[in-house]
Amino acid sequence: MTLKEHFSKNITLAYPVVIGQLGHIMVSVADTMMVGRVGVIPLAAATFAGVVIHVLMMFGIGVSYAMTPLVAATDATDQSKLMKLLQNGTILNFVLSLMLMAVALIASFFLMHFGQEEEVAISAKPYLIIVAVSLVPLMLFQTFRQYAEGKSDTFNPMVVSIVANLVNVGLNYVLIYGALGFPELGLNGAAWATLISRIVMAIMMIWIIRKSMSGFRFDFEWAVVKRMIKIGVPSGMQYIFEVGAFATAALMTGWISAEALAAHQIAINLAAISFMCATGLAAASTVRIGNQMGLKDLPNLKMAGYTSFATAAIFMSFSALTFILFRDFLTGLYVKDEYVQSIASGLLVIAAAFQVSDGIQAVGLGVLRGLTDVKVPTLITFVAYWLIAIPGGYLLGFTFGFGIDGIWYALSGGLTVAAVLHITRFKKLTDKIHFN
Repeated sequence: MTLKEHFSKNITLAYPVVIGQLGHIMVSVADTMMVGRVGVIPLAAATFAGVVIHVLMMFGIGVSYAMTPLVAATDATDQSKLMKLLQNGTILNFVLSLMLMAVALIASFFLMHFGQEEEVAISAKPYLIIVAVSLVPLMLFQTFRQYAEGKSDTFNPMVVSIVANLVNVGLNYVLIYGALGFPELGLNGAAWATLISRIVMAIMMIWIIRKSMSGFRFDFEWAVVKRMIKIGVPSGMQYIFEVGAFATAALMTGWISAEALAAHQIAINLAAISFMCATGLAAASTVRIGNQMGLKDLPNLKMAGYTSFATAAIFMSFSALTFILFRDFLTGLYVKDEYVQSIASGLLVIAAAFQVSDGIQAVGLGVLRGLTDVKVPTLITFVAYWLIAIPGGYLLGFTFGFGIDGIWYALSGGLTVAAVLHITRFKKLTDKIHFN
């Protein structure tokens, strides 16, 4: 394959996945924008509850990713093996979803102990409880989505995500503001909209995949589940280390003020849009690398990896430019409070500086996952975020007095370290591969 063909393949495979990934984050974006119109306290409460939910959600999504490289590397005619992957993936992800929901429900009883303003913590509890339940249908959707994407079907999950987001936005309008005769539920209305839209996602995805589910039954095979756990749990931990770092940054921001926490939510919400696009590119790169591993084609395997890094860098450069040029317009979509908006606009400039690093490190995880290399990337994410970004954020933000900007400078440094190390790791592994 030529260089042009590799880039074309990356984009063709990735764009539906990117739109599908945007489906996850756009639920949060819609909630944040519409809740922000209610007031600063509800927006801060949604941010605080999101600290718990997003860490758990991304861990679950990371575990579900294990199915993609396994399906991609399986002969498409081996229906029996594919069914074993789908059956056991469904069992694993359903059980995991119940565990994640339980953790979130338990956490809801301890929200007063995280140093946030009392009004914020009180408002966050019912929102967290409702959204916690939505983790179950979300993980069921992820199971069938990753199975489809492993078979290079990225179009149907994209369609489902678009429909579910339209449902979420419509329900947000009705339930948050009390339109069409419904009660005005405010922040909790956004939570109910999220739950219902995720149930719709799960039902639609299962309905679409039903034709290829001939012979599906709930037969548990530990050997298959163990393979998924070996890939999925480290992948989930990678997201815990990264998303957990940003969640911890949100908690530290909450120590400053509710306004700072609201501004952090706006900026991180916008940065999360580009990040989820990058994870879509990463998911596509996992499939591409997995396919080349199955074909034992080393030259095209290397080219698929490096062009995936380049695709991410190009896309995230445009994202950075957008943040700089339209920062005031974008933050103004979320909140009317000029003080909160000014803080958020400043944070978007810092976010622009780490866009390329964020994209490359996200794709790096996907490329290495395609090589079934998950342990070392997990260590890299731990070092980058928990030994560099979080301690650095505390030092710059509070010890040296840079405030919220200092916290974000440290996050930028952690992302850059991760990006460099992932590229280095990919080169080292591919230089050692020798197919017979």
